[in-house]
Amino acid sequence: PASRRSAGTRRGPLAAGLYEFLRFGVKQGWACLFGALMLGLLIATHFAYPAHAPLARYDFLFLAAVAIQAAMLAGGLETRDEAVVILAFHVVGTVMEIHKTAIGSWIYPEPSLFRIGGVPLFTGFMYAAVGSYLARVWRLFDFRFTRHPSLVALSLLSVAIYANFLLNDRFPDVRIGLIAAAALLFGRTTIRFKVWRVHRAMPLPLGLVLVSLFIWFAENIGTATGTWLYPGQRIAWSMVPLSKLASWALLMILSYTLVAWVNGIAGPDGEPIDDGAIVPSRAC
Repeated sequence: PASRRSAGTRRGPLAAGLYEFLRFGVKQGWACLFGALMLGLLIATHFAYPAHAPLARYDFLFLAAVAIQAAMLAGGLETRDEAVVILAFHVVGTVMEIHKTAIGSWIYPEPSLFRIGGVPLFTGFMYAAVGSYLARVWRLFDFRFTRHPSLVALSLLSVAIYANFLLNDRFPDVRIGLIAAAALLFGRTTIRFKVWRVHRAMPLPLGLVLVSLFIWFAENIGTATGTWLYPGQRIAWSMVPLSKLASWALLMILSYTLVAWVNGIAGPDGEPIDDGAIVPSRAC
């Protein structure tokens, strides 16, 4: 009945469209909660953290990240299955950080106690923020897919991506080939996401690129606050090159694959279309 329709619907398609747009933004912000809190901490501690505090800034960031993750898990904002994905990507990211800082790809210029080699332990949580976002956005928007590649194929691609990141300083960098392989796998895939009442559709590669772009923005915040620095930023800050988008897009695929194994791939009707995944209960 008309009396039960929302105010946005009763006021016409323009109001309904605006409401759905705002709802989309709120749900995206909610999915980004952990990443947004971490970025907020990077900015706040850059400007306001005491220079001679007994606890180093990096160590404060590490303890704060642990506390935030524990609170989100205890409060039901993340499921246990999502926490496993986040932990896995934390480990994957930390191992890569240890290697990349050892060969001078970037540095963490401040002292810290909680660290492995040149890598403060809070950095793994920056990778975990990507996994947290993907896990939460998948659930909040009830992702469904058409023509999705198999999880086995995605896993093989992810292993190749990770190996290339670890070995491209000693062997030829095959990043372009990996991007081509990803384009081949995802080229025909459509993602359907529910903002309000119906599922909307968009090409999945476009969604991955858009998320990579936001990660690139976040990386600029990280370097602008001096939290980590690339070689060209040690004397004076400059924007992170747009070429890093390719790196983040590939890392996104790695995180995406981990989340897909946990959540499963649902078809347009909501039924699973890949039996290899571990499909948890749909907790809201």
